[in-house]
Amino acid sequence: MPEESTFSTKLEQKLEQKRRMSVAIHKVIEVLSESDKSWEDAADRAVKDAAKSLQGIKAVYVKNFQADVKDNKIVKYRINAKITFEVGG
Repeated sequence: MPEESTFSTKLEQKLEQKRRMSVAIHKVIEVLSESDKSWEDAADRAVKDAAKSLQGIKAVYVKNFQADVKDNKIVKYRINAKITFEVGG
């Protein structure tokens, strides 16, 4: 039995080492999005729109915030965002 235990431990160690060595490939795209409601809604729309043509979205980073103002009130919320997605690995 000790041999089986040693074999099992070595196999687990090799599998763990292989898992750590695997690399996921990610790509980052830059998108513009806008909303009448909020910057958060604009970010949500950016992700939803990107998901129509991309799979494996992992993160969104909002780079810039802008707004259109009319009569001292924000009427459009705009963001410039970077979306990260997995392409292979």
